[in-house]
Amino acid sequence: MEELPPKIPTGMQPDPKDVSFDLDLALSSVVSVRTEIPDDAFTAGSLGTVRRGHGVVIAEGGLILTIGYLIIEAASIWMLDANGRAIPGDVVGYDQETGFGLIRALDPAGLTPLPIGQSGDLSVGEKVIFAGNGGRTQALKSRVVSIREFAGYWEYLLDQAIFTSPPHPFWGGGALIGADGTLLGIGSLFVQDSATPSEPLDGNMVVPIDILEPIIKDLMTSGRSQKPKRPWLGMFSAEATGQVLVAGMWDGGPAEAAGLEIGDLVMEVDGTPITGMADMLRHIWALGEAGVEVPLIIFRDRGIKEIRVPSASREDFYKTPRLH
Repeated sequence: MEELPPKIPTGMQPDPKDVSFDLDLALSSVVSVRTEIPDDAFTAGSLGTVRRGHGVVIAEGGLILTIGYLIIEAASIWMLDANGRAIPGDVVGYDQETGFGLIRALDPAGLTPLPIGQSGDLSVGEKVIFAGNGGRTQALKSRVVSIREFAGYWEYLLDQAIFTSPPHPFWGGGALIGADGTLLGIGSLFVQDSATPSEPLDGNMVVPIDILEPIIKDLMTSGRSQKPKRPWLGMFSAEATGQVLVAGMWDGGPAEAAGLEIGDLVMEVDGTPITGMADMLRHIWALGEAGVEVPLIIFRDRGIKEIRVPSASREDFYKTPRLH
């Protein structure tokens, strides 16, 4: 039997008397999500073959928004609603750029959508609720501690990520609910620097809901955004004092094939010195679409070396999910 997530302490759970909306109805929109991924899937080694988290019903007919890493290459999806009813689901779409994923519940009876709000109206210091599936026992009183750029080591960048604290213990795909009872974001990560990049404070990084609207129609009709695919190197990065190190690589990815090595210090992209991970990603993406060659100047073994990486589209390495 799978271990259940820990309950939120009573004193940290939201009180219906303190909000202006129907708290229990809003929390009932959050479902649990469990996916199974083939053993030979590209992401099986890094993300696992069984993944668990949450999703949020956002439209009639059982359309559910979640964090994408739960459903990448999924061969099987099951959900539990607020009453513990098991519901099968299919992947509708996944967007690498935002990190959002969409699921369709195949038996949507009784699923109530949570209204979508505007994350751009959030302010630092504002009280919010971070909710997982399980009603009040999985809902946490939280606060926005920063709204800022976030660069992820897996070649991911958000201009306006939302950081909340205290952290929810089971964050993936959870709902960030605002004071008006609307959905303002989807939980993505646990972080230890939620207030500022240099200030220790445990919290969660949340993907803002405002970046869903430009892509949702594409996801629902074709399973992916129709924007040009960004060049992907298959490289994990680490940043310290403005310097970017190669911390790892996807097996069989472009960076490994081109000869990059763990420990390489990335100094330039196409002749331009870089000042951090976000700066590096923006310079790589500015070179063109997936497939463009990415010239890197790296420092290795007390010497300077140029490595030219033929980029790819990350999605080309994934197993195609069973689309709805």
